Parts: sequence; structure tokens; C-alpha cells
Amino acid sequence: MPKRTWGTVGLFDNYTLEEKIALYERAAELFSDNKRSLFDRLAKNRTRHIAVVLEDIYQSHNASAVLRSCDCFGVQDVHVVENRNPFCPADDVAVGSSKWVDYYHHPSIGEAYAALRSRGYRIVATLPHERDTMITELDISQPTALVFGTELTGLTDEAVAGADAYVKIPMYGFTESFNISVCAALSLFYLTEKMRADPSIDWHLGPDDEAELKLNWAMQAIRDGENVMRQLMKITQK
Repeated sequence: MPKRTWGTVGLFDNYTLEEKIALYERAAELFSDNKRSLFDRLAKNRTRHIAVVLEDIYQSHNASAVLRSCDCFGVQDVHVVENRNPFCPADDVAVGSSKWVDYYHHPSIGEAYAALRSRGYRIVATLPHERDTMITELDISQPTALVFGTELTGLTDEAVAGADAYVKIPMYGFTESFNISVCAALSLFYLTEKMRADPSIDWHLGPDDEAELKLNWAMQAIRDGENVMRQLMKITQK
């Protein structure tokens, strides 16, 4: 799925919920019933309550592994800041997950934080810090954006200073840190399980978001999907 800049207009942004549902019904005729059942089931488990921010990840296999973990744990949104290194997922590691997860480009960490806060997110940097919290104790009652830094030097000073909170994973060995992809996988596993187990957290996508998500997935399932979808949109608007 092509990356978008946060806040740009998407293909279906001006469609009502009813129009999105009708368009999806037409699109679903072009792929298998099994695929449709899969989309319906997985969309119910997708969340934007937890999001991931990646700052300057330069190893493609790490970027890809994080996308794969997001897909596996139902986390829909990945926000990418490219200071020096382009974000280049490797398909052999991502195993196609880049088609099912949305990722957005931000020109700077400050702008990424501002955009996320405007949507109600609490920014949580993943690193040991004098004010850190163990991941088992992190409060996720409000939407939470987990921030991961580059492999060699970690998060920039700006990313650390601008965060609302700090979280670490307990370690009991000689090695002082986890690989970023391992850190992301462990964090997402624990926090998404905690989120799903808490009845006070409304973590599901709303009806409109869910309908749009399935339309985006449908474009991935159909050959030349975007052009086909545009043709279907013309038909439904007649």
C-alpha cells in the first residue's frame, strides 16, 4: 500500500458510510468468498488505539519485521520519520504485510508528534529513562503511540524530549538492549493483549474506518486494484 502523508485526502474520504459499504459490495464480487470472509473477520480485530512510530530505521529487515508484527497483532497504523535513512521494507521479511498495514510519512519527529497528539495520542518513547515505566505497568487507557529509534543510536534527543512517557522492557541478561524488531514485537504483544482484555478500552475501529479499511484491502486483492476501484466508483456514482 503506498505511503501517505498524515492528513492527506484518501481515495474514499468523501464517501459516506453507506457509499463505502455499497462500493465494497461491488468490489467483493471480484475476489473470492474466502478472501471476503477473511477481510470481514480481520477488520473486526484491527485497532488504531495503539500505533507505532519509527524514527530513521535504516535496516530493511528490521523495518519489515516491525510491519509484520503490526499486522500480526492487529495494529493498523505505522508512522515513519526519515531523517537520513529511507524506509524500505523488504518483502521477503514483511511477507506482504505492507499491503495490509497503513504507514504514513512525516518530515520530522516534531511534526509526527504534533499530528498524533491532534488525534488524541499519548507519545511513549521506548527506552530506559529516569522517568520510565515497565511495559507491564504502562497505562494505555488513552490512544498510545509507541516510538522506536534507529538501530545504532536509538531515538534522537528531540524524540526523547518530546515524549509524554517512557517505557522499557525488563531484561535479566548481559546484553543491554533488544534488537528494535524484537523490542517492537514484545511491546506490541503485551500491550495489545492488555488492551483487548480491558473492557473499558474502546479499541475497535469505528464503522466508517472499518468500511474504508476493507476497501483499501480490496484494492490489494484485485489486480490493478486502484484503477479497478476508480472505475467502480464511477459506476456507483451514476
